[in-house]
Amino acid sequence: MYFEFGPGALAGKQVLDATFRARETWSFNCTPYWVDLERTDNISEGTRWPGPKQLDQMGDRYVSAGRGDLCNPEQPDAWIEFNDNPDESDENLTSTVRAFAAGKFPRLTLMLRAKDETEPRAWKRFDNNAELKVWYVHAPGVPTSVGAIPGTGTTATCRPASDPLTVTVDTPTVQARVQTKVEQHQGEEEGYLQAEFVMQRSSTDTMSGTWSQVWSDYKPDSGWDPDGTLEKVTTTKRADGGLYRFRARTQSHWSYNGKSGDLFSPYSSWCYLRIDSTAPKTPTITSNTPYTECLANACDPRGGPGVAGSFTFGPNAVDRDVKAYRWRFMSSNADATKTVNARTTNAPVTDTGVKPPLAGTQTLSVEASDLKIDKDGRVRWGPPAYFTFKVGLAPEASGRWHFGELKPGSGTMTVADTATVGVRHPATLVGKAGTGGSTRARRGPGDYSLRLNDDTSDPAQQTGYAATASPAVNTQDSFTVSAWVYLTDASANRVVLSQAGTKTTAFALYYSAAYKKWVFNRADKDQTGPVFIRSLADAANPPLKVWTHLVGAFDTQNDSDKSNDTIQLFVNGQPQGSPVVLANGAAAYEPWAATGGLQFGRSVTAGTGADHFFGLLDEAAVWQDARSPEQIRLEDRLETDSVPANELVAHWDATISSGTKVVESPEDPDNPTSTTFPYGRGSLALSTSGAALTGDDATALVLDGTSGYASMAGPVIDETGSFTVSARVRLNKALLDTKPIGYRGMVAAQATPVGQESSWALWVEKVNDGIYQWKFGRTAVDSAGKVIDMALAPAQEPVGEREFNTWVDVTGVFDATQDFAADDGTQRFGVAQLYVGPFAQQSEDDPGLTAAQQGAGTLSAGRGSANATTGHYLPGDLAKLRVWVGAMTADQVNSQIAQLFT
Repeated sequence: MYFEFGPGALAGKQVLDATFRARETWSFNCTPYWVDLERTDNISEGTRWPGPKQLDQMGDRYVSAGRGDLCNPEQPDAWIEFNDNPDESDENLTSTVRAFAAGKFPRLTLMLRAKDETEPRAWKRFDNNAELKVWYVHAPGVPTSVGAIPGTGTTATCRPASDPLTVTVDTPTVQARVQTKVEQHQGEEEGYLQAEFVMQRSSTDTMSGTWSQVWSDYKPDSGWDPDGTLEKVTTTKRADGGLYRFRARTQSHWSYNGKSGDLFSPYSSWCYLRIDSTAPKTPTITSNTPYTECLANACDPRGGPGVAGSFTFGPNAVDRDVKAYRWRFMSSNADATKTVNARTTNAPVTDTGVKPPLAGTQTLSVEASDLKIDKDGRVRWGPPAYFTFKVGLAPEASGRWHFGELKPGSGTMTVADTATVGVRHPATLVGKAGTGGSTRARRGPGDYSLRLNDDTSDPAQQTGYAATASPAVNTQDSFTVSAWVYLTDASANRVVLSQAGTKTTAFALYYSAAYKKWVFNRADKDQTGPVFIRSLADAANPPLKVWTHLVGAFDTQNDSDKSNDTIQLFVNGQPQGSPVVLANGAAAYEPWAATGGLQFGRSVTAGTGADHFFGLLDEAAVWQDARSPEQIRLEDRLETDSVPANELVAHWDATISSGTKVVESPEDPDNPTSTTFPYGRGSLALSTSGAALTGDDATALVLDGTSGYASMAGPVIDETGSFTVSARVRLNKALLDTKPIGYRGMVAAQATPVGQESSWALWVEKVNDGIYQWKFGRTAVDSAGKVIDMALAPAQEPVGEREFNTWVDVTGVFDATQDFAADDGTQRFGVAQLYVGPFAQQSEDDPGLTAAQQGAGTLSAGRGSANATTGHYLPGDLAKLRVWVGAMTADQVNSQIAQLFT
């Protein structure tokens, strides 16, 4: 008999003890015989006789039950329990369940069998109501809200090495919020937790010095606190002028069966601070208009995102030599600052251009400086003062088209404008032969997109578009247009959105065949032969048949001075170049109003359509203002109830494959009878040697670790945007053990345009004899293929003994909307995150890139490129390889990939 368990609420717990029990209802006779409990591979639709492979013995029992009064003494039905016997080293139930709860493998499959199956008298029957009883403690998670309070205030912050926090007291307060590894549900115990803090000092009080520990402490001092408690502790006296860094971890305490112990989470990232009693103190902040400071019980919303506020910054009463101030918003991804100088020393400064990036409660941080240079050669800034205020809601989109009604075959030819501001502008589809709906849509299963001119063999199906009957946006004033696009042909200009006057197009968001780039343009006037001023994408030759988010913003700066009007293109949430000043591109430029309807998929000149789009359009929107970069990043996430959308764009399944190809899954969520994957990527072709579709109990892509792999031409995603890639993999430990230290076994990888490196890759690395580690990485290269940067997200623990020779889900997520400043001061593009099973992996490696990178060429399973060589063959098996557009959250990784809590 087989029993398969999902961990449910057990996931993320630390297992202390486990007992499996099954009810024996019949035995051949009254004589006891040995029954084995074995762990096996998982059961699936493809499992074949004699069943899944046996992996490890969990325990055995010498029993007979279920014969009632036929035996003397009587042998009624009985629960037979299996629990580790400390005298038998081959019984591994508790350690196996512990690894299972830690997400090392997705399902626990246990088999009951007679130890000697050739002995008929050992045959037994068990009921199907087996139980797995587990004693556990909450595993600790990495603490959040880690930071230092620089003075006597209450707000803490964590700064990178490139910009340490200045603290003017010699006993700073640090804090951390203790966490369990998995968020607890209401009614559950929430753990027994402490926060441990450690602090180090630089030997030279500069970043180039060596670091040594100088202080540590725990909170609470005695006893334990539940999940989510914010712990604060004041350090002992520290040296004036010292450069320090600190971090924290969560400790979880347990006691069971007369024993007790402690567990520790990984540490948080380092936070840097410099103690400087002579630095300027916290400045004063006064709001002029329109924003007002939040009070204890009142927070009045004013203004809006991008609406400039006027603030006056003044020196602290004890300061005499303040010469400059810098401000930033705590919510800004980029951690950008703006510096304003005082006209005279210690004079206040009023800045009328303080623009909050987002709606809701925002905190303005302001620091003062005497412009002296610190030991690291940087301008010295004092500790921040904070001003918290509430920003009114941003103007909603004045037009939004989801295309969700365009179910294929429905015959629908009108698309609703679902916005709620102003007048509605439904769009009508034109050119029915080449226009309609598609199940390939950016929001995933159940969604639809606008399909345009995707039959390149028939001219009659190449002029389709959609349009509103009247202007959807006033092009004379600030506006923003946005759409998700899936371009299938780049042989000519392909317009995504445009709006025309009587003679020419006022603006166009499009692909330029001449520049081979995405472009947002404006015409200087509504005239024959206008001058087009363009904002161009940074990179040329964008990939085809991938989802890309495009935004064009026109900004009049909210004034009547046309000389400062700008346009800017955004690709996947990232600004392309600097804003383009329109007057510099055309002396006769005027901010004129287009009188025609909004066009989806073409441009219009003097009433004639051209530059028709080939492919898919989805989630189009217009706003009657210039969106801020932060708002554009939010739009790029495509959130519903704060949850970002994702779409499965590639899915190869070895379990249904045979011969020489790993085929695509035929699944189409909106067409249960489908026989092909909607995106039609094609199969992964097996290498001529070292790869086979076989398996003892079910089909898998079996790779020899020497020459075996499967591949096709990629890419399948726009890697300058957010994406998720996941593989179900089974490592062959015997083959891995033969590899040298440092060996990488590539699970899946996409080559860079010039090869020899992988733009993204999932792999297992041999870090020492018998020690292996999962990793997800991104690599940026220059035009010659030389590595210029790498983002690395490794697993926080080595591969466990029970992760070998069984299936494990390994997932890499790249979130292009999350910019941050690295410790070296460079701006990072996006964040890489690794998941093993459902659990995000914490590390101190740099997970961001300094520049966007797009892969091209070969996409491989079981092989990849690194360190200027292609190979790095995987010793193991693959069941599935899947790729999504969009960065999954931890909950989405669990529900769509690991499925551990179902």
